[in-house]
Amino acid sequence: MDLLYANDHKGEYPASWYAQTARTLAPFPQLSGLQHADVCVVGGGYTGLSTALHLAEQGIDVVLLEAHRMGFGASGRNGGQLGSGQRLEQGGLEDLVGLETAQTLWALAEDAKELVKSLIARHNIDCHLKPGVAHACFTDRDVAHEHNYAAHLSSAYGYDQIQPLDRDQMHALCPSPKYVGGSLDMGAAHLHPLAFALGLARAARDAGARIFETSRVENITHGCKITVTTNTGQVSADHLVLACNGYLGHLDQRVAARVMPINNFIAATEPLGDAAAQVLTRDVAVADTKFVVNYFRLSQDKRLLFGGGESYGYRFPKDIAAKVRKPMTEIFPHLHDVRIDHAWGGTLAITMKRMPYLRRLSPNILTASGYSGHGVGTATHAGQLMANAIFGQSSGFDTMSSIPARPFPGGVLGRSPLLALAMTWYAIRDRLGI
Repeated sequence: MDLLYANDHKGEYPASWYAQTARTLAPFPQLSGLQHADVCVVGGGYTGLSTALHLAEQGIDVVLLEAHRMGFGASGRNGGQLGSGQRLEQGGLEDLVGLETAQTLWALAEDAKELVKSLIARHNIDCHLKPGVAHACFTDRDVAHEHNYAAHLSSAYGYDQIQPLDRDQMHALCPSPKYVGGSLDMGAAHLHPLAFALGLARAARDAGARIFETSRVENITHGCKITVTTNTGQVSADHLVLACNGYLGHLDQRVAARVMPINNFIAATEPLGDAAAQVLTRDVAVADTKFVVNYFRLSQDKRLLFGGGESYGYRFPKDIAAKVRKPMTEIFPHLHDVRIDHAWGGTLAITMKRMPYLRRLSPNILTASGYSGHGVGTATHAGQLMANAIFGQSSGFDTMSSIPARPFPGGVLGRSPLLALAMTWYAIRDRLGI
């Protein structure tokens, strides 16, 4: 079964609140015949769009190929949180790669946040960017860890944007009976993810990138000149960038062994009006400490956008609204009867260490994917880093590509069942609070 079409129709956005409210772009043409380019980029999400934009701004002739529409995948469906740091906490990174590299990775993550904010400002992207992401904890032990981590970031990394929250402060921000404390990071932010992706597409187009939609890549011929074959045409290029994330399919087995697609789900309630203050009293986003994270925020029309639940097969559940309603009402019991107007799923990609997978697969092929739920900033930044590497300025890319990345046990075919077993164990731990 093909993930590109397992849950979606060719060339159509999902029936999400994002797709309903974004200022859409007219469809780009389908690739036809033979095109020549300096660089061919495969994938029209944040990674591919950022790569194409940064290349085109430097006068590089770039062709971008997307199987569906710009921002069709996780880039247009996610929770919209622009988080600080890498996906793995700094303590874990210090253990994994050492203090010096961990400090460099923190600096790169700060660059990623600033890049997103600067692109939005420079290209006048109307995506409702707002500051503030809270981290909500279920246990006193989690609260202590959260506060200690904020102190560590302040002392070791000079990051002073995080406010520790005790039980009363958390409840004043988010009146859920489940949370007992946490933190609020005002250096982080949240946005309308599809609107941001479409803004990047406009900017890349205006900079001279040649963009083709409904142009699925079926084969790649390697060599000094790379030939990328789609269902309707070919591109001959000096360089190739694979920016496919969870939709890579069979295009490169080395990446597929280390980057695995999983599904996540979001629901948008009816507008809550004044009752929105019973969910959040400030316009910030929230992610909590469950292993299968709950994440949520209010839309500009006061809907609750709530993400929760994962699956590891190809198909989305038949009733996505019911799947999301269960964790949503665990956090907010008073919403048990609220109407859900939109519910959608999306396919993201994870790695074993939950750190992105950036690699130079050959002298003229680069790839970046596996953002593990931290892609708004990291994926956008990865595109810039790959563009820089093609220009010959590869220090940031080289740092990211030095992060160890083990293949999933079981190989490409066996990884999903094994992960499902592991996630069942973590789900039990979540329920037991251990």
